[in-house]
Amino acid sequence: MSRYDSRSGDPNSYRDRRSDSGLGGASAYGGSVRSVSSRRDYDTAEPPRKFDLDGLTPFEKNFYVESPSVAVMSEKDVEEYRQRREITVEGRDVPKPVKSFADVGFPDYVQQEITKAGFVEPTAIQAQGWPMALKGRNLIGIAETGSGKTIAYLLPAIVHVNAQPILAPGDGPIVLVLAPTRELAVQIQQEAAKFGASSRIKNTCIYGGVPKGPQVRDLQKGVEIVIATPGRLIDMLDSHHTNLRRVTYLVLDEADRMLDMGFEPQIQKIVAQIRPDRQTLYWSATWPKEVEQLARQFLYNPYKVIIGSADLKANHAIRQHIVIVSESQRYFRLVKLLEDIMDGSRILIFMDTKKGCDQITRQLRMDGWPALSIHGDKSQAERDWVLSEFKAGKSSIMTATDVAARGLDVKDVKYVINYDFPGSLEDYVHRIGRTGRAGAKGTAYTFFTAANARFAKDLIAILNEAGQKVSPELAAMGRGALPPPSGHGGFRDRGKGYGGGLPCN
Repeated sequence: MSRYDSRSGDPNSYRDRRSDSGLGGASAYGGSVRSVSSRRDYDTAEPPRKFDLDGLTPFEKNFYVESPSVAVMSEKDVEEYRQRREITVEGRDVPKPVKSFADVGFPDYVQQEITKAGFVEPTAIQAQGWPMALKGRNLIGIAETGSGKTIAYLLPAIVHVNAQPILAPGDGPIVLVLAPTRELAVQIQQEAAKFGASSRIKNTCIYGGVPKGPQVRDLQKGVEIVIATPGRLIDMLDSHHTNLRRVTYLVLDEADRMLDMGFEPQIQKIVAQIRPDRQTLYWSATWPKEVEQLARQFLYNPYKVIIGSADLKANHAIRQHIVIVSESQRYFRLVKLLEDIMDGSRILIFMDTKKGCDQITRQLRMDGWPALSIHGDKSQAERDWVLSEFKAGKSSIMTATDVAARGLDVKDVKYVINYDFPGSLEDYVHRIGRTGRAGAKGTAYTFFTAANARFAKDLIAILNEAGQKVSPELAAMGRGALPPPSGHGGFRDRGKGYGGGLPCN
């Protein structure tokens, strides 16, 4: 039996795990530990205010026991491993990273699901994030999309749940995961169901756009894990369909996106109802000041792990092509691009507006292309159907607004096309991040017009950081020049008879 498996012989029961606190073996090696002002700010921040914990169920949250193979790693070994995997850490008493799933010592029922999923080794965020999360400390994780962060917080959540007393009638969840969109919430639930089923951990997904009845029934029956969007969760709390008194493991996923969508007041209201001695895991792909300020309010003395750089950057597994076009040429260019790349692989096309999404999808279908669309005005049933058709390969082209830009985890999306350039570089990075996931390669094409010129300089920086070529036309726009009036910039003649084929960068 794993050192984390606190279940008794009865698989339906959970017991308090006070006798196995896992306090031994914690490493003081800092590896690539930063000594920066942000760390000092966290360390000197005020601890949580005293809170009346009477009547609240005591709980254990430190389960980490360092494996012998990790314990023998020298400070030099740790430093080299972190450098090789581009891991930077901050905080006090940072644990060493793990190199294999066996090093973590997950319960057999979790390990079996890992093996079944075909995972070979932990991703960088998992290698460092798992020991941090299992120690019960607050954690800030900054990693690009597709880095495996969902599993990085869900597997420790399962260990956490199995160590707590069983839910009593009227109890709310033990684990709460907040996500910005319905699509991301549903995908998190799928992973929670996969890895939690063998230990009979119940979960539900709470989001708007669908009838409340089934969600209310799940909450009233009692579930250990709730994955929710902020608005619908507050609705459930205000209606007294659930409560957050038992929440001891809180996850804020895609925190930057939630702030972009204006959810900060809802997040504040939700967190105010959760006990302050909880464990909080705060995940973001970017680290702007707004995200950092919110983290300071919710996390005391956290670990912080950064994969790569906290600066905005694109996944290096994605080949980025910037296509300089005029507004009037975009659909023509889109069709010619589809003719060039269409091989039955999944293609995701992003638009700025719901109206534009519907119009382009309609035109593509009239021209014989197998396209479907997804955006916020679609019913949840229709969105689910479109996603299932796209995932199954029955419709190889899907157009989408930014509702699908984050959290959309469809395997084998080979191409992303930005028909409209997004309103921020952060959204650009997240859009193209729908391809090149889980170690795969991907390709992104972005139509860039004179109206987007203000983004040219920062876009060039992202391309340079990722080792991508920058076309002379884009470089000129970065210096303030206007694009060529013909809109042919960035193309090479490939004999297609339309003035160009693939972009030169």
